[in-house]
Amino acid sequence: MKKVILAIIVIAVIAIAGYFIINSSSEKVVLTNDQINATSTNVVATSTVTNKEKTVLGQSVEGREIAAYHFGTGEKELLFVGGIHGGYGANTVAVANELVAYIKANPNYIPVDLKVTVIPVLNPDGLADSVRFNANDVDLNRNFDCDWQASGVWQSKKVSGGTSAFSEPEALALKNYVEINQPEAVVAWYSASGGVYSSNCHNGVLADTTALNKAYSKASGYTSTEDFDFYEITGDLTNWLAKINIPAISVLLTNHTDTEWTKNKAGIDAILKYYSK
Repeated sequence: MKKVILAIIVIAVIAIAGYFIINSSSEKVVLTNDQINATSTNVVATSTVTNKEKTVLGQSVEGREIAAYHFGTGEKELLFVGGIHGGYGANTVAVANELVAYIKANPNYIPVDLKVTVIPVLNPDGLADSVRFNANDVDLNRNFDCDWQASGVWQSKKVSGGTSAFSEPEALALKNYVEINQPEAVVAWYSASGGVYSSNCHNGVLADTTALNKAYSKASGYTSTEDFDFYEITGDLTNWLAKINIPAISVLLTNHTDTEWTKNKAGIDAILKYYSK
């Protein structure tokens, strides 16, 4: 009888202990909505790493992603941008994609002290629709903050610069990336005239911009020019970069079809050499 009573007591003790353990564990995992949101935010933040090969900077007007590809682990970042004018400059998308493919095939191409980021197409809607403008009919190279105007000029035609500087999601995505990451220098591809042009927003051409221009033009064989003076430019991407003191050049391919990869590869090589010091 004593054994039976003892067994009952033991079972009761175990049951009571189990109850408190279970409830104690439950209390530890119950989170408030604020805690859940904070935890989710932390997970997103820690999963965004600098060495991740592809990141999405934002979406176009029609919801297409604006992707950036990152290579190398150095502290100094060089940024290359194509497809600002969509389908009108489709070969600039192609040359940017050639650079991505080349780096993937040659992982030791980038010097150890550098990082290279490539945005192949800033205007994916224009590329999809085979036009120069984005889906709001805005010329993205008139939507940046250097001499911005609502009505700009392209050759002899009037074009929209948007409702304000950075009114377009594509331009804003690039702005946010640049301001957060502060690249050492930027190369933007356009077409077509076969030249390299320095950036300037009424503050003089930066010394590194001049060096960047000379290095790229000498290696590639493109003509080196300080100012783009064919017609008045407002809201230009590279001139905005000059305004915030980031060296930048515009590389205009010779036509609207060829990537001229050999020429541009030589120019890229020269820039990597210049900044890897």
